[in-house]
Amino acid sequence: MNPVSVISGEGPVILGQPHSGVYVPDEIKARLNERGQALADTDWHVDRLYDGLLAEATIVRADFHRYVIDANRDPSGASLYPGQNTTGLVPLTDFDGEAIWNTPPTKEDIERRRMEYHAVYHLTLASEIDRIRDAHGVAVLYDCHSIRSQIPYLFDGKLPDLNIGTNNGATCAKAIEEAAAELCAASDFSFVVNGRFRGGWTTRHYGDPGTGVHAIQMEIAQSAYLETEDAPFAYSEAKAEKLRATLKQILERIEEIALSRELNGADDD
Repeated sequence: MNPVSVISGEGPVILGQPHSGVYVPDEIKARLNERGQALADTDWHVDRLYDGLLAEATIVRADFHRYVIDANRDPSGASLYPGQNTTGLVPLTDFDGEAIWNTPPTKEDIERRRMEYHAVYHLTLASEIDRIRDAHGVAVLYDCHSIRSQIPYLFDGKLPDLNIGTNNGATCAKAIEEAAAELCAASDFSFVVNGRFRGGWTTRHYGDPGTGVHAIQMEIAQSAYLETEDAPFAYSEAKAEKLRATLKQILERIEEIALSRELNGADDD
């Protein structure tokens, strides 16, 4: 099984999708407890949500589930949010802080999964970023995520519908962050910039505007496009249609900024 799917486009935007996959090898699934086997922390239907929104976008999708190994975590295991509850490189708990394993992975298990899944995803993503930057002089990685809107273990209250993360402006040109925020503000969706989710390891690792690589994360509250945030996590056509219109505007504007060479000047200094 190839752990990564790629759709190569010719435009400057790459859609990273590290958490929408649900593949779990049988030998790993057998070690998960009943709670873990429910795979509740999936970024449900994110691939479908973004399908067809930007014709020439490149898509890099991890087909394996984050319980196998999390493609959006530092491979060293270092926390992205020191002092806050979060999940690790191979999560030992779900987003509610509950154990998901009958037989937790060993250090050897984690290293093997890092090589077989995490490293393969990032080698693929890095290759596509290089290809796009060689073609356009810039590449914009737009990292696609979603999460339940209320998870007391991770954050207080209800999450805004759209959560833009640029690690406080460090991972992309100001023009990209501002364009995304302006279009969110013009929509009917609530939003925040660099709130609880400031951008995961992928965004922080690749986003380096000085080298022509810009990265922005979009974390979407699942209440904005699912029928319910509980099993079976059904996709809502009506909700998604409205959300897709806003996401399409954001992606098209980011592509326009990249193609206009607006990013080639140091406009974010």
